[in-house]
Amino acid sequence: MPKANSFSRFTRGVRHTVRAFASTNHPVLVHIVPMRRCNLACTYCNEFDKTSDPVAIDVMLERIDKLAEFGSSVITISGGEPMMHPEIYEIIARIRHHGMIAGLISNGYYFQVDKIKKLNEAGLDYLQISIDNVTPDEVSKKSLKVLDAKLVNLSEHAKFKVNINSVVGGGVANPDEALIIANRARELGFSSTVGVIHDEMGLNKGLTDREKEVYKEIKSKGTRSYARWNWFQDELVEGKEYEWRCRAGARYLYIDEFGMVNWCSQLEYTLEDMKREYITEKWCAPTCTIQCVHQVGHLDAWRDPQISVSDYNNRKGSGIKKETIAQVIGVE
Repeated sequence: MPKANSFSRFTRGVRHTVRAFASTNHPVLVHIVPMRRCNLACTYCNEFDKTSDPVAIDVMLERIDKLAEFGSSVITISGGEPMMHPEIYEIIARIRHHGMIAGLISNGYYFQVDKIKKLNEAGLDYLQISIDNVTPDEVSKKSLKVLDAKLVNLSEHAKFKVNINSVVGGGVANPDEALIIANRARELGFSSTVGVIHDEMGLNKGLTDREKEVYKEIKSKGTRSYARWNWFQDELVEGKEYEWRCRAGARYLYIDEFGMVNWCSQLEYTLEDMKREYITEKWCAPTCTIQCVHQVGHLDAWRDPQISVSDYNNRKGSGIKKETIAQVIGVE
């Protein structure tokens, strides 16, 4: 079983980055959902339920195998709360078996020492935890007070990289709490990032003056890393649009618990394939705040100008029939 290893993580990261710049015909980042259920019910979140079952492990492994055939580089497991999936360690190990980079997004509640050691053994590369406030309230229970003991466990036992993400504009009564969270993350040896809250469509909701100040202060601290490759947010924080070439649906995929592939977690995927989504413009791009999609988009910002969907259809005509991504993944 591949174990987490900083040197291996670095060399694999370099190899996948070189591939991403050299070729555009494979996904760079895939978010995959094995579990929509969550133990929490944050009021701003629209990506969880309280009743659904975990995706069967044989189905999850088949999807990961197919993503490996596509040449995918990074597979990030999200939810819901993915740590609730009973075979989460097997899912991570399968990602690593194929040489892909394994990431996990969690609310932080399930990091007891024994589980952290199992994640080490499975070969997890990266973990991200979003913490919304210092003390729990009616908006969110993802609080520093509740999670601090779990963060200490991670600091002492995790062999994978840990990033703590704070969000400004999410309904937290005191935006300065994001600063407290970021400082605690660095104190424990983790990287820290700051995100901008979006609406149900993934678009910019706007920040207060104090929220803008907090955002800038958090961003100014800490070391540079891929997780901090997020300068696009600076324009959005100021209420401006950011012009870029969104490659969601091609270089970035979001695969839900049913195996259906979406642009990103906020938008429904049409019946277009990766080639079309790579080259066509997205109406929502100028005010999109979804950080992972922007980060992948930077890889191709210098090449292949995008065209409108209508221009694409005029060029291709209606006679070409292509398999949808959902069919390729194996959905019946």
